[in-house]
Amino acid sequence: MTARIFRPAKTATQSGLGKTRCWRLEYVPETPRSIEPLMGWTSSSDMKSQIKLTFETKEEAVAYAQRNGIAYRVEEPKEAKRRIVSYSDNFKTNRLTPWTH
Repeated sequence: MTARIFRPAKTATQSGLGKTRCWRLEYVPETPRSIEPLMGWTSSSDMKSQIKLTFETKEEAVAYAQRNGIAYRVEEPKEAKRRIVSYSDNFKTNRLTPWTH
């Protein structure tokens, strides 16, 4: 079973960066989830998919996987491009398109 080491992205509903600074080790599911016909719930017989370990650094997560003989792959985070824009830029006289309501 392969493990995935990654840094979680921030949630779409929050503007803060909580729970995004730590690295996480999760197992990749071996079998697909099945749908229970009566109620429509999804289930899985793969118990390792419930394990989620958190580490302070990527090196700690990799060392844990190597120490326990776990096959792993590291997914580097994609950093968001930040554009610094001020509110007063909306009212510049040299705008490419005029500002209107």
